[in-house]
Amino acid sequence: MLFSLIQRFKPRMGLPMVQVVRGMAAYGSAEIVGRVVRLATTIVIARRLTPDIVGEAALVLTVFELVRVLERVGTGQQIVIAPESGLAAVCNTVRRIYWGWTLLLLVGQLLVAGVLAFLFHCVEAGEMLAALSLVFLFMAGGHVQYHLAMRAGKVGHLARMNAMQVIVDQCVTLGLMLVWPSPWAIVIPKILAAPVWLACSLRAHPWSPDPMAGLLPAGRILRSSGSILLADALTALRTQGDNLIVAAMLGTQMLGTYYFAFNAGLGIVTSLVSAFGTVVFPMMARADTGAPRRAVLRRTGLLGLGLFLPLVAAQSVAARFYVPVVFGAHWTQAAPLVGVLCLAGAGLAIGQLTTAWLRANGQMETDAANSMINCLVTLGGLACGALSGSLLWAAWGLVCANLAATLIIAWRCLGGELMRRRAGQECAAAAF
Repeated sequence: MLFSLIQRFKPRMGLPMVQVVRGMAAYGSAEIVGRVVRLATTIVIARRLTPDIVGEAALVLTVFELVRVLERVGTGQQIVIAPESGLAAVCNTVRRIYWGWTLLLLVGQLLVAGVLAFLFHCVEAGEMLAALSLVFLFMAGGHVQYHLAMRAGKVGHLARMNAMQVIVDQCVTLGLMLVWPSPWAIVIPKILAAPVWLACSLRAHPWSPDPMAGLLPAGRILRSSGSILLADALTALRTQGDNLIVAAMLGTQMLGTYYFAFNAGLGIVTSLVSAFGTVVFPMMARADTGAPRRAVLRRTGLLGLGLFLPLVAAQSVAARFYVPVVFGAHWTQAAPLVGVLCLAGAGLAIGQLTTAWLRANGQMETDAANSMINCLVTLGGLACGALSGSLLWAAWGLVCANLAATLIIAWRCLGGELMRRRAGQECAAAAF
């Protein structure tokens, strides 16, 4: 049905809009399946585990995510934007750099796990973190193939692949939670889902190194990749550092409540925003510079606002009604918190569009600087709100600070491009 509507309105929408709608439809249908399973898992976790146990698992997963973000060294984006003539050499170089980098990360995470176990006497947390380091090996095996599929616009395949990983993760979590209510029941499925991701990546775009193409100087790849890594690391610090601040200022039990509310409030929106960025970035990178690329920016921006703003508003208003019914009466006090955190989805969507535009235009340093500003402002707002001792005020501080920073950055980076198009239209009208 959705496909027939796209075909009907295709002349009015224009090719970029059709591509975005098709990509979002593919990701959206896959996301619906994944969210049904994830919802069932979240309900079981909410009913089977207490906030302090959830908080312990959240602490481990937060440290893991902060280490894993260093995996996003930016080499994948180099594959997406590489010219066709040099693609084979770029892939060869990226493969070698990425394998060496992920092995370093694996060793680094094992060292962090040892510090948690022996210096801070968090033995179980250290063991879980050490086990999660195995994920890096699977990520390295499919890195090049995944980004070649993204370059080729295989949106449907990538959507099904991500959905498959989520389903495996959540189904295993659900099964373990029913028989073994423990933080390990949340951690172990992350490890078991990694081979599924690798198998799907290898099928998405078969590739093998081409020795005849040779290698590029590593510095040529790393110069651009370093800025992407910094931007992604700061983004991860913004999205994961809030857990550390809440744990440090308000305690592990409140972290459990916050972690539940954040996932219940932003789970669907975050996945859709990530899908939006995955679809839009290659499209902008493939478009010609100048007016054609600005047209893609304008149309995708309008589509993003039309999709995410109503979704965020509706979920925020409905939170007080569905949280006690879906997750259990003992989470009723978290319903206002869920409603507030839902509002952060608007800033995520605007930020994703800005990042896609800057990276498509090769402005990786600007993207990194924006991420630093956004990270400092967002976490600063959270910390100021947490000084009150209230989780609700901490959430308001995070949402307001993030939205303000995101809007200012978007206006500075995108406003000029949109105004340039408007000025061009006025000149053309005057000439006519």
